Amino acid sequence: MNIQRKYSLPNCTLLLEGLSDATRAAHFQEMRPELSILVNAECYLSGNSQPLMGGRDFFESLVRAVSAYAQEFLSNVPNPQAHNLESELVQLLKIDSNRHRLLVHSEIMPQDSQSNHNSIKRPIQVDLNTVQLFDLVEAIDQFFADTQTLPELSLQLQPVGRRYGGASQALLKQAVPASVGASSLVVAALAFSLVPVPEVRPPQPKAPGQVSATKSSNATAVSATPSPNQQIAATPAFTPTQTPNSTPNASPAVTDLEALLNTVPEITDASELRALNRQVYNQINTNWTNRSEFKEDLVYRVGVAADGGIIGYKPVNKGANDAVVSTPLPHLLYNPVSSTNSTKEPIAQFRVVFTRKGVLEISPWRGYARIPDVVGTKITDPNTIQNLNQKLYDTLRQNWSSTPSFTRDLKYRVAVNKDGTIADYEPLNQVAFDYFRETPLPKIFQAIYGSTVASPKNKEPLAHFQVVFKPDAELQVSPWQGYR
Repeated sequence: MNIQRKYSLPNCTLLLEGLSDATRAAHFQEMRPELSILVNAECYLSGNSQPLMGGRDFFESLVRAVSAYAQEFLSNVPNPQAHNLESELVQLLKIDSNRHRLLVHSEIMPQDSQSNHNSIKRPIQVDLNTVQLFDLVEAIDQFFADTQTLPELSLQLQPVGRRYGGASQALLKQAVPASVGASSLVVAALAFSLVPVPEVRPPQPKAPGQVSATKSSNATAVSATPSPNQQIAATPAFTPTQTPNSTPNASPAVTDLEALLNTVPEITDASELRALNRQVYNQINTNWTNRSEFKEDLVYRVGVAADGGIIGYKPVNKGANDAVVSTPLPHLLYNPVSSTNSTKEPIAQFRVVFTRKGVLEISPWRGYARIPDVVGTKITDPNTIQNLNQKLYDTLRQNWSSTPSFTRDLKYRVAVNKDGTIADYEPLNQVAFDYFRETPLPKIFQAIYGSTVASPKNKEPLAHFQVVFKPDAELQVSPWQGYR
């Protein structure tokens, strides 16, 4: 199956096409297939009608060249990786403080290049301004944050020590045109751990059409500073804004970015992220009613509190920025009661995609660091598990009377309490999301809890099972072995 991945910014879009390696075993069930074999890479830059294209060698060279050049540009310290001109297909050269030349050489050289100089293709040359450069860096950053795309590809950058950094605030301000806000520069510098973060001043009036939102006016960022060995990923900046239902000046806006990053922990536990992923999906999916209106994928970076409340969002691509009012996000934004501790609660980050096909996709922004597990106390006694397995099978069998219209297995995790009452269920593959109403699960859940999708806050021990509804009406129930 052909797989596409798109990483979009206003001035740059990376499009990767490839295949999934069927010989590689998946660690756990994922909604998105893994793109492990890259066939084609395309880089679209604003102002250029034709994309830069190539295979894996081109893409890896692009990643190395852009990352090394950005490190040198931000730190003002020479980086040997940025001047490896003989072996790299892609090179970046500095023209002046706001212009950068991107050169792309042909991946295929003539066999007799020395005797036939005319046959050597001249490199493609594209001049970028600093805004375009930073968007290109951010697009590559999104790629590295996507654990389901070329997961074996990593980038090794050596952070430049602060005492060697020659970049001053004056230099940084000079490098970025007035159209780029100070927060964007802070984000880029912080992501590469290169220079001291300049003082962040109170937000200036934003350019027309730029959209972002946060929980009241309490937060300006939600991610801890990456360590030198941590996979580089962009730090989202949630600019304080006033939402329609928010109370003006609910609490003082936090203006010290480093102080916020040092005091706000990021939720990274895989099991907690998995549980929050479901809560976010349930909130957004049930409120997304205009699915046929979207003509392109809308991608957002969403900040979520530990209780599942959506506290901020940031459009990732231009279409998302323009159409945010058409999504459920503004209506779901959680505005907490004013509190001095409201900015210190831990925050999780998710990638939310409203696809043009009407399918909602949600996944942790940085992926899962390990295989998630089910949260909460579990029933583990073998005899009890066996009895509950049979009881669950009988309950589902008696309530499943419809003729299946689906053609693939629907897989769920279903939890029951000690009495055999269904306490929770979770789709494990996309078709299980699409066809869940053809199973008896929502009807049973509605009768017990008054909702078809909301997970009850149940603290009692539960037994977990994998349930498979097959197209031929066969039903399979087996003890839960964990996510795969």
